[in-house]
Amino acid sequence: MKLDFRHFADGYVVTAGDVEAELKRVGHELKPREIVMVNTRAGSRYGHDDYVSSGAGMGYEATIVPAGARRGDSPAPTRWSWDAPFVHTAKKYGETQDASLIWEGHKAAATSATATSRSCTTSSRWPADGFFVSCFPHKIRGASAGWTRAVAIFDDALMAGA
Repeated sequence: MKLDFRHFADGYVVTAGDVEAELKRVGHELKPREIVMVNTRAGSRYGHDDYVSSGAGMGYEATIVPAGARRGDSPAPTRWSWDAPFVHTAKKYGETQDASLIWEGHKAAATSATATSRSCTTSSRWPADGFFVSCFPHKIRGASAGWTRAVAIFDDALMAGA
């Protein structure tokens, strides 16, 4: 299923409450091990000078709640982070000196059974639910991460008119 956070301002950090509100808005109840894709608006800025500063990011609690689901990532070409764009995080850190703000979504993923993947460029056209995602990873020897080919699979009836 997909959560749409494109309406948030650049640098906004999505909360657990935001996740619950979006689930309620689309009328979806998460199932165990369901993959959750997140659209943050960054993809619409790909190729523009403001790309690396565009879009919202997932906060610590938004990443780990609700438990049991898998997470996908912001549907944006070569999106470099699950977190808010770093230029915004750096500014907040400079004002507060609160190091917990830095890569909080990544830290949450590292402390829970959460996997993140990125770069689903066409997801703005996807429905909120009713599709499958298969990820075919590329293994890199000695690395802790690598890229994947994510493929969305739709029932033709769901995509009629999309």
